[in-house]
Amino acid sequence: MLENWVVVPTCLPLVRRRCHACASARFRASGKFRVNAHHKLIDAWLLVLCTACGETAKLALLERANVRSVRPELLDRLHDNDAGLTAELLRDPVVQRRNRIALDWDGAWRLDTGGPGHLEREVADVSVRFAARIPVRPVRLIAEGFGLARAEVERLIAEGNLVSAVRLRGRLSGDFTFTLKR
Repeated sequence: MLENWVVVPTCLPLVRRRCHACASARFRASGKFRVNAHHKLIDAWLLVLCTACGETAKLALLERANVRSVRPELLDRLHDNDAGLTAELLRDPVVQRRNRIALDWDGAWRLDTGGPGHLEREVADVSVRFAARIPVRPVRLIAEGFGLARAEVERLIAEGNLVSAVRLRGRLSGDFTFTLKR
């Protein structure tokens, strides 16, 4: 029987970027936007706060865009400081590349395994689905899901008792399946 595990975000990730005031490398999203209009052109930024000193930095979302080219729903969400829009824009690869940022997902996700029923079986087929593109080491997910040490999971991989079509070492942010034989 195939089990389904889901990796779910629990909060917004931290933004990795150097602070110009204190040289810290972590910012948290404030959930606030700044919108500035210049006649028919509009700029929009997501405001982030340094975790060490509280200094505000801006992540560019729109730069000198024609007002008519921006969807009215997007403008309304920007003006309303929509928290869902903050999450969407932080995960957007275009916004990340434009602002030269990376996301730090440590402590911002959880693994839902559906209960402890998978520990008694000899063979476990598991499908892991990601609710958001969260880069996580599969070894860590498997260890957490089965309540094992990471070294034990590494040993199972080396012995061939833990197999998958994807590489289990490194980081993944896409869905995968694996089989554990005991």
